[in-house]
Amino acid sequence: MDFKYETERIYLEDEQGQLLAEITFPLQDGIATIDHTYVSEKLRGQGVAARLVEAAVKQIKHQGQPFQATCSYAAAWLKRHPEISSQPEA
Repeated sequence: MDFKYETERIYLEDEQGQLLAEITFPLQDGIATIDHTYVSEKLRGQGVAARLVEAAVKQIKHQGQPFQATCSYAAAWLKRHPEISSQPEA
């Protein structure tokens, strides 16, 4: 599964360019806010959403930005994975 990476978005498309999965994390007041996670019914139950959140956190940390989650799925996932969700050191 090859995610495509943008500055504030990670996503997956099928061969026809149809969106299969996506997570967005726009920068708001200096904080990357994970505000949306989507997975097509075709891929649900396969751990794709979890991989998206983990990829987003990794990218945000690499950019050295603090983050938060307003997306309910991402917020719940981050609570279950404190070892991954710890904030970057200042």
